[in-house]
Amino acid sequence: MQEIFIDIKSLDMDGRGVGHLENEDGSPGKVIFVEGALPGERVSFETTRKKKNWEAGRLRTLQRASSMRVEPTCRHFGVCGGCSMQHLEPGAQVAMKGRVLEDNLKHIGKVKAEMIMRPMYGPTWDYRYRARLSVRNVPKKGGVLVGFHERGSSFVADITTCEILPDHVARLLVPLRELIGALSIINELPQIEVAIGEESTVMVLRIMAPLTPSDETLLKAFADQWGIHWWLQTKGPDTAQPYYPAPDGPGYKELYYTLPEFGIRMPFKPTDFTQVNHHINRVLVAKALRLLDVQPEDRVADLFCGLGNFTLPLATQAREVVGIEGSTALTTRALDNARANGLADKTAFSTRNLFEVTKGHLVALGKFDRMLVDPPRDGAMALAVALAELRETHEHLMPQRIVYVSCSPSTLARDAGILVHQAGYVMKKAGVVNMFPHTSHVESIGVFELGEKPVPASDNAACVPVDLPAASDAVA
Repeated sequence: MQEIFIDIKSLDMDGRGVGHLENEDGSPGKVIFVEGALPGERVSFETTRKKKNWEAGRLRTLQRASSMRVEPTCRHFGVCGGCSMQHLEPGAQVAMKGRVLEDNLKHIGKVKAEMIMRPMYGPTWDYRYRARLSVRNVPKKGGVLVGFHERGSSFVADITTCEILPDHVARLLVPLRELIGALSIINELPQIEVAIGEESTVMVLRIMAPLTPSDETLLKAFADQWGIHWWLQTKGPDTAQPYYPAPDGPGYKELYYTLPEFGIRMPFKPTDFTQVNHHINRVLVAKALRLLDVQPEDRVADLFCGLGNFTLPLATQAREVVGIEGSTALTTRALDNARANGLADKTAFSTRNLFEVTKGHLVALGKFDRMLVDPPRDGAMALAVALAELRETHEHLMPQRIVYVSCSPSTLARDAGILVHQAGYVMKKAGVVNMFPHTSHVESIGVFELGEKPVPASDNAACVPVDLPAASDAVA
């Protein structure tokens, strides 16, 4: 079968090279997404999925290599699905993510930031302080496997090391295999959640059967040898509890991270959401607060506040900070953290489903001078719409500045379109945060300032929300 070569022009949101087949007249034809290919390269590919208007495939032959191509550091690259971009020079990875953000703002939100900020960088290796490791007993592959899924598969990758995990965790992958292989519940232990703090490393075993006395002896010996803490989880995340060392016993150390610039010490549970990259989290918090430009007399809202990652630093600068989150368990722990850091008198926390927030809710909350928004991947569309409606009837309650921290450029772009075209904000700045080096994940941040009141929504065609496209459709 004759190989067909195409020129790769760009990368899509999944880090795949994008090119086109040629029509008979030489014009661009069907879009091809090639895993492992980079812009500027000429490649042939093996098709893995075919649709009428596009195909997806894997790189087969590299006829012309990009100057940005580098040798992957990890020996498991291409098999393990934990990283997809190790073959691209780190600076070029960040540039690609910046382009993804700008393209999403332009095509989805129909907005353009007045200024694109310099990307926020950090360590590119040993950075992942949270991980969910899958566990499978696969006799055909020699026994127990512990690691991430294979790329594009539900199978567990056969890995013995990991370059993005801190070294003291990466070197446990093989000992963990041996430990689990010796347990009676070898087939009843589907995953291990890893959470690393300043003084302790916790591994949460998801167990679906009781431990035997022999199992308990093996787990305790492993913890003592490698200096880790075991938690056990029998059902959902809320069932996770410390096992060994016992919280009131010798050797137990609380799980926490710090934000030294603000004097904050943040305890957390291993199943709580915290940022994967502690170094970048510190940079991000400091940058977000500078962009928000909080004044001592300001009342600030921190929406989707979680454990108070932004709330508590904000409380060191503002008159009052109100943290709102959808989970009572999280807001309770956020309040505990505020008390532990001596900031309870400047913070207030409440539980509310922010995916259903309305103008009425905002009116009841009162005037906020500044607002920080840090939603999950689904974004904050309901909030953006509520702010647009608030502008029509209660303009005096509108926050003057909003800083929006996003883990999805497409939902940020969608919400930015509403904030700009309906609520009358101006997008002053935007930029990317390299929270997840060597992956296609794009963390970003946008800054909005209140501008002139827009024309009524019925006269503004750009206000109509649109469905977000799939990653491949967005690029095509």
